[in-house]
Amino acid sequence: MPFKIVWDEEAYNSLNKLEQSISRRIFKKVEELSENPFSKDIKRLKVCNDFRLRVGDYRVVFSIEQNTIQILKVGHRKNIYN
Repeated sequence: MPFKIVWDEEAYNSLNKLEQSISRRIFKKVEELSENPFSKDIKRLKVCNDFRLRVGDYRVVFSIEQNTIQILKVGHRKNIYN
């Protein structure tokens, strides 16, 4: 059973501010997350219980609760963890 994807407003706004080709790649990867949120591209963050997905130079920070993936942040790797 696929996980449900829920976008935080801040994350969705950040995605929409990116160049269209980049935002499409990120959106596609997030959709793939719903099938397997524990793939090899996923790492657990050390400072909290959230996870990160790498999409080129961009990162998607998300949390998992039961069957829901909450997308918390989207941004460039140099700015995402600030």
